[in-house]
Amino acid sequence: MIISSQFDSGNIRVIEANDPQNIQLAINPDNGSEFYQWFHFKLQSSKFIEHKIHIGELEKSAYPDGWPGYQAVASYDREEWFRVDTQFDGSKLTIDFVPEYDSVYFAYFTPYSYERHQDFISAAQMSLDCELRHIGFTLDKRDMSLLVIGEESEGKNKVWITARQHPGESMAEWLVEGLVGRLLDEDDGVAKQLLEDNVFYVIPNMNPDGSARGHLRTNAVGTNLNREWAEPSADKSPEVLYTLQAMDKYGVDMFLDIHGDEALPYNFVAGCEGNPNYDARLAALENTFKDALMMATPEFQDTFGYDKDEPGKGNMTVAANAVGHRYDCLSYTLEMPFKDNDNLPDPAYGWSSTRCQQLGEDLLIAIRAVSKTLR
Repeated sequence: MIISSQFDSGNIRVIEANDPQNIQLAINPDNGSEFYQWFHFKLQSSKFIEHKIHIGELEKSAYPDGWPGYQAVASYDREEWFRVDTQFDGSKLTIDFVPEYDSVYFAYFTPYSYERHQDFISAAQMSLDCELRHIGFTLDKRDMSLLVIGEESEGKNKVWITARQHPGESMAEWLVEGLVGRLLDEDDGVAKQLLEDNVFYVIPNMNPDGSARGHLRTNAVGTNLNREWAEPSADKSPEVLYTLQAMDKYGVDMFLDIHGDEALPYNFVAGCEGNPNYDARLAALENTFKDALMMATPEFQDTFGYDKDEPGKGNMTVAANAVGHRYDCLSYTLEMPFKDNDNLPDPAYGWSSTRCQQLGEDLLIAIRAVSKTLR
């Protein structure tokens, strides 16, 4: 019986693995920080034998509230990821599984590999409507890649979309893949109309170092990028620094920052009502966006979400707040579940990469609803 994680986004620590009925594991924290929740590993063992995999010390994990009701994902071919029987006792996660093949992968959510990221952005640049730009290097010397979609010209809205500031939230890049795929579809009417009046600036992965290292929430040196937007630095958070420099260069009229939430089993948005510049115009844009997205898909709702900030008390180190205030624009954090969408549950797959991609496509309908009134 072999358990390994020495691959892209792998993360697990083996404590004991002699008995298939008593496999004891733990999750390594992000380098330079105490955050841990993301796991991704391979089990090579005897098929058709019950395995009980225990992942311990989770009462000290980043988000203990994320474990109740959670079901891990597994895959034999690393293409189809399905949910497996998972129990949580307050400290330990137990996966009870009978493999049908010799090798099986387990993960916190469907992984989005760095190789797939490279394939995705390379394929996108083949479209006549898309240009791939390099805006800087990460601390591990990976590219910070920006997709510019649409013809840049005076008078067009600048719509920015970023994903995976928190690398373990792989659902964010799955969503962006779906959004960009539709936006580049020459036969899609919504996409064609949007590109007449808007230019899209898309960073599919804000944190490629953390993604490859198997981190949950931080970059190569343990910095939580979504707390760096007030004063980013080249030594701690170059990813944010270079993104803000690009935003200053090209301008911003709308911003969406894509994330995943460990505890809440819903899709929702968090706005900028706590910003000093928040006013009736921004509130109307937020409501129009939310209403349009709820009309576009039942996967989105506005009942469950984060508590709203009091006026003037928004956290200005967070991307959505910082960008919304800096450019006086519509700015949202969009959150997706690690678990399932309780409004439309799927016992076999839960909230999945396919549903993320579809939500990305549907987001264009909501962007279209506000695009005429962004300025």
